[in-house]
Amino acid sequence: MSLRVLRPGLLTTVQDLGRPGHQAEGVTVGGAMDPLALRIANLLVGNAEAAAALELTLVGPTLRLEADVFFSVCGGDLQPAIDGRPVPMWHPVRARAGATLSFRGAASGCRAYLAVAGGIDVPVVLGSRSTHLRARFGGLDGRAVREGDVLRLGPRPELSGRLEARIPLENAPFAAADWLAAGAVLAGYGPDPVVRMMRGPEFDRLTAASRERLFEAEFRVAPESDRMGYRLEGPRLETTDGAEMISEGVAAGTLQLPPGGDPIALMADRQTTGGYPRIGQIATVDLPRMAQLRPGDGVRFREVGLAEAQALYLARERGIERIADAIRLKG
Repeated sequence: MSLRVLRPGLLTTVQDLGRPGHQAEGVTVGGAMDPLALRIANLLVGNAEAAAALELTLVGPTLRLEADVFFSVCGGDLQPAIDGRPVPMWHPVRARAGATLSFRGAASGCRAYLAVAGGIDVPVVLGSRSTHLRARFGGLDGRAVREGDVLRLGPRPELSGRLEARIPLENAPFAAADWLAAGAVLAGYGPDPVVRMMRGPEFDRLTAASRERLFEAEFRVAPESDRMGYRLEGPRLETTDGAEMISEGVAAGTLQLPPGGDPIALMADRQTTGGYPRIGQIATVDLPRMAQLRPGDGVRFREVGLAEAQALYLARERGIERIADAIRLKG
């Protein structure tokens, strides 16, 4: 079973939940920019949450389905369609062999995740199938998909078969389930978000005026942004000393301040250490909001404490578990 790439889209890569446990060797976790969307897309088709899927950026690919497939598309709305007919987001979908799955471009958000029952079957590197573009490993030889690539699928889980059997296909090229993933866990998607952030270890090195600006001003995502980090344009932020610092560990969501005064929000393919002041740490629960920002989009930060950030994270995880339980009951 496989998918054939007719057009690759702007940037389409194989991603899962990354490769934790190797940062001491300088290998970043990587994985999906929006892990929430990837996890739910996988759950909808009966996969394990961490199964490899396709991450689509702004303009998705065109794929020929070379076998009957069971899939879902979650995340930003890149307007999926089969043989020209719109496919609903956040639903499990059955489709026939020979159909063409395409994406018309981002109506909202930046990244969508295409999960197919069985997952994308590429070699495991350091415990993950994720593509690391800068290091050139994982996924399809460490690169984005190209025209002519054939994406093979792994064995379908039993739950996938049971879920698929509940969707009558009849003579149509595809059919979507009459149920979908929804609820408060998905409420964070939307334009110009407010992102919750804790003070970083070097927050106190900011000038008093810069501390106020950080949590009051609007910043915009600069064109020079990618999976490694988002450069944010807005009011200039300054430190009191301007001194360099010894490189320290960083994480997804760390907000660094280079000498130019425009902060950088580190994302999935960040480096493992950095030498710029870490003025903030975006709450993990809000990283999907950041991942769906496009160049030119605005974002504001709201300060939260560690306890609140942890409570938000645990509440989201309980929401995902409720979705998983509901899907298992469907099967």
